[in-house]
Amino acid sequence: MTTIIKVPDFIEGLIFDCDGTLVDSMPLHMRAWEHAITANGGFWDLDFFNSRKGVPEKDIIALYNAHFRTALDPAETVGSKHRFFLARVSELKPIPHVVDVVLKYRNRLPMAIASGGIRENVDLELEILHIKDHFKVILTADDALKPKPEPDLFIEAARRLGIAPEKCQVFEDGDLGLEAARKAGMLPTDIR
Repeated sequence: MTTIIKVPDFIEGLIFDCDGTLVDSMPLHMRAWEHAITANGGFWDLDFFNSRKGVPEKDIIALYNAHFRTALDPAETVGSKHRFFLARVSELKPIPHVVDVVLKYRNRLPMAIASGGIRENVDLELEILHIKDHFKVILTADDALKPKPEPDLFIEAARRLGIAPEKCQVFEDGDLGLEAARKAGMLPTDIR
């Protein structure tokens, strides 16, 4: 059965998360996290990491250290995760029903990316899918905005698109991102 995502007539701009929304990267991200955490002497907890989707990686390590009373080095742990992930990017695949929305609206509505991932990974993933040039705005964890569940990434994306927040539809796969979209006054769309 094919999933079809509706875009209501009142929508003037589309904002997409990247990891887990446009690209099926979350399994690889979780494997990379598991590798980084265990290689650095930590305890792997899938539920902990799943509940932090959309949070910047350095912040995830700070939360991990506080929660598990550890002292993992944020730079080394995140670096280890990146090396593991980048060595396996050929495994990434699109999420077809969401990429279909991008392709359908690419010349009809302005579109943005608002991701908690780092710019290097987001750019690479969009290039692998051959859709990077469809986005007028790309915001990531490197843009120094408050992370999801705060609405800052989405509000800034709408501002840069020149669209009122209430006229934007957000496509997300994480609870924190959906909460951020609601806080921004946008139409949240759970792609799961």
